[in-house]
Amino acid sequence: MDYEEMNYQSLSSRQREWNSSLAFSALMRKVYVWMSLALVITALAAYGVATNPVMTEILLSNPVLMWGIVGAELLLVIGLGAGVNKMSLTVATTLFIVYSILNGVMLSSIFFIYSLGSITTVFLITASTFGVMSLYGYVTQKDLTSWGRLLMMALIGLIIATIVNVFVASPGLTLIASYVGVLVFVGLTAYDTQRIKQMFLTAPDAGEHMQKYALLGALNLYLDFVNLFLYLLRIFGKRE
Repeated sequence: MDYEEMNYQSLSSRQREWNSSLAFSALMRKVYVWMSLALVITALAAYGVATNPVMTEILLSNPVLMWGIVGAELLLVIGLGAGVNKMSLTVATTLFIVYSILNGVMLSSIFFIYSLGSITTVFLITASTFGVMSLYGYVTQKDLTSWGRLLMMALIGLIIATIVNVFVASPGLTLIASYVGVLVFVGLTAYDTQRIKQMFLTAPDAGEHMQKYALLGALNLYLDFVNLFLYLLRIFGKRE
């Protein structure tokens, strides 16, 4: 191998590293931009429904519609996760926006249960906690893979406890589940952030294919934020 060929390979390697670095920055930025936009859409949808008597009456008087929205949300999340590779970026983004709106419709009920002041306060607490844990997941050198397994088991237990509590309606179980839920989603925020970072560290470019994975990353962090907010609201929210 002569000098010119070695020099060419060295320049080519540096160029690939530079391109990968640019792609990483662009993709991580898109994750947080999309997540933030989804939160804004959800908040506007929730407040819009809560302040519209007609829409509120339709939702509260029609349980079938409420369950239909829940079912649609589940299908959208499952569909995005399983079929994102077969979708265009435009379709995937549209589904994410639709999910954000539907979730806002469902969350409109919190405005009838908790005071606006406590909702605002808990949102700020959630944003601060989320920010700290996401930063930790981003900068830590510790491998959080083991966290993922433990947190998923805890999440399954939390779901089971929530279903059981629908029938027993225990205030004590609700409070315990709320504290466990906070711990689970605080941990998931750090874990998901690190997982997203590792996925994009070797991204060759920021093309449409990788942007769809950035959208999925935004969806994961969005779900972490919303669930953390709801569990904190159950603990610290002041009822109307």
